[in-house]
Amino acid sequence: MPQTVQKGARPLLKKRISVSQKRQITIPIEFFNNIGIDKEVDCYVQNNAIIIRPVHEDVGEFDEEILADLISQGFSGQELFARFKEMRHQIRPAVKSLLNEAQLAADGKVPFSTYEDVFGTEGK
Repeated sequence: MPQTVQKGARPLLKKRISVSQKRQITIPIEFFNNIGIDKEVDCYVQNNAIIIRPVHEDVGEFDEEILADLISQGFSGQELFARFKEMRHQIRPAVKSLLNEAQLAADGKVPFSTYEDVFGTEGK
């Protein structure tokens, strides 16, 4: 169990962990969950300390929409956080799928709609 140390206004989690013979460490689950690590981390050396930060893909442009939708559905607290993470992870595959569809349409392999088909033309 990590120890909580008060450091300024924010508490600091602290735990001593072992380093294996292969120079590997295991990140405690409390730390892992607390900072939202997914599949990768960035690792820095600064002032004789190793800093490990989660890699967050640049999909933040949909965060506000996701949160607004989940809040309107009545989610809050930990359930809101869990659903948010779940939905956020679905964005990248959805965007990839859209890009693949667009490429197929551009190559003439699937039917597509033009701007005018969707929105009409001005004055009509």
